[in-house]
Amino acid sequence: MLPGEWKPILTALVLPPAGPLLLAFLGVLVATRRRGAGLAIATLGLVLAFALGTNAVALLLAPHLMPGVAVAKPQDLASVQAVVVLGGGVLPEAPEYGAAQPSPPTLQRIRYGAWLARRTGKPLAFSGGMGWAASERQQEAEGAVARRVLQDEYGLAVRWVDERSRDTAENAARMVEILRPERIARIALVTDAAHMPRAAAAFRAAGFDVVPAPTDFPVVHNRPVLEWMPSPHGAATNRYLVREWLGRLVAGT
Repeated sequence: MLPGEWKPILTALVLPPAGPLLLAFLGVLVATRRRGAGLAIATLGLVLAFALGTNAVALLLAPHLMPGVAVAKPQDLASVQAVVVLGGGVLPEAPEYGAAQPSPPTLQRIRYGAWLARRTGKPLAFSGGMGWAASERQQEAEGAVARRVLQDEYGLAVRWVDERSRDTAENAARMVEILRPERIARIALVTDAAHMPRAAAAFRAAGFDVVPAPTDFPVVHNRPVLEWMPSPHGAATNRYLVREWLGRLVAGT
């Protein structure tokens, strides 16, 4: 197993829901010897598991875990040379289509990238291969899937495609190799709002002048009382926010 393949495994163990539940399990073990301390740890784990499943907590955390992320301004986009969309995974099996399809995060990025490309008239680039967490059933790289979907469903041709990168750092490195010969330096970078701080830092470190163009912002989904109840979208948003925050800590950005 390559070192990079451990990243999604270790990440899954730390992030909610596994992280808080493992903490609760640790508390149960500790309680067999030190009842008070063990019950306190278990209670903390369960409270965290509940809280990090709610969209209300995600909305409270978002300003702190994705600071400075804002909608791209038209005046900033006017001067970019290309729109670069980052992959976020694929669905390796989609029986109704008979071919691999973009995962929901990738599709949202593709859609926004296409929207920007049409409004700015700038060429499109896409970066994404087979991530470290990719299923063994995945036969097509994210780049190949994105190229097909953008052509077939949006009528847009992607000028540059990277099909080799496995993570954000490699996205930036591969795009340098592809775009530097074209003298592309100023780009609109499209990815999820939570991912943007880490992605923009990686691309700036690689030498690009980055105009962040985030999508998929954490937003209110339901009535207030329901926002404080665990939900699939609340759990997914909290998981992503914490993941990106930890990723920036590890990367030192």
